[in-house]
Amino acid sequence: MKDIKMSKKTVLDACCGSRMFWFNKNDDRAVFNDIRKESHILCDGRELVINPDTVSSFVDMPFNDEQFNLVIFDPPHLKNAGDNSWLAKNTGS
Repeated sequence: MKDIKMSKKTVLDACCGSRMFWFNKNDDRAVFNDIRKESHILCDGRELVINPDTVSSFVDMPFNDEQFNLVIFDPPHLKNAGDNSWLAKNTGS
């Protein structure tokens, strides 16, 4: 696991993706986790970055029980998104 000062981290975003959920995408209270670490150039030239602090599946996470005060769990819920679609790249599928 990446060296993270866990004493300050009170929030876990279990499936962070590109952190669209967050106003402050670098909120120092949070540990950002995702099953993937990747980037894509979108059709309009923007870069989409998925860069979690920790890489793991939400079904087997490297954290202790009751380690966080809040867990955000917004998993990908797409079944039929095209492999090259922005939505699948952004949220996973």
